[in-house]
Amino acid sequence: MTVPRLAPRGGFAGVVAVWVVAAVVAVSIGLVVPEQSRAEWMPVGLAGCLILAFVIQLVDGHAAGFVQRVAASVVGALVVMGLIGLGLGLASLFAG
Repeated sequence: MTVPRLAPRGGFAGVVAVWVVAAVVAVSIGLVVPEQSRAEWMPVGLAGCLILAFVIQLVDGHAAGFVQRVAASVVGALVVMGLIGLGLGLASLFAG
């Protein structure tokens, strides 16, 4: 007698977790880093999100859809960080 396999979990929670971390990183960069250096630190934060996306999806352990989940995580993090960076840039433009 064999034990039936459980249905694989959806990887959407891991994707959203990377997006949330990207938002936290972008806001942290906006608060901590001086205005002149923000543009250099945003790619560093995105690289950290890329590594986090790989780690989360590898820990998940499901090979099916791995590339799509990592791509969705990284593209979403890029969009989130880009929008927050745009907001930070406009805020610094109108601040003085």
